[in-house]
Amino acid sequence: MPPKPATAPAPSSAVQSLWKAYNDQTPDRLKFIDAFLVFLMLSGIVQFAYCVLVTTFPYNAFLSGFGSTVGQFVLTASLRSQVNPQNKNEFKDVSPERAFADFAIGSIVLHFFVFNFLG
Repeated sequence: MPPKPATAPAPSSAVQSLWKAYNDQTPDRLKFIDAFLVFLMLSGIVQFAYCVLVTTFPYNAFLSGFGSTVGQFVLTASLRSQVNPQNKNEFKDVSPERAFADFAIGSIVLHFFVFNFLG
């Protein structure tokens, strides 16, 4: 009788184990930032889909909104990497308070330029 081939685990069980590990090991502060990152990503997708499917008028409004979403995503991803406890060795001189202050100032500057680009 030939040996039975090894069966690979189902993809759904891999996703479930990944989700369980994420929920168990990720601090609530990072989960909140991740939720905001997902919101920004979905917002950018909706804006891009609207521009492609409906209209590009006014085009500078689309560029401002989409640029704002992408810029805020980059700033938030940077904040997440700086406040992640696993990255303490990489950001020895940056406290979580300083990282948030940099994030807030960067967001203000980003939105100042986006607002001015609207015309």
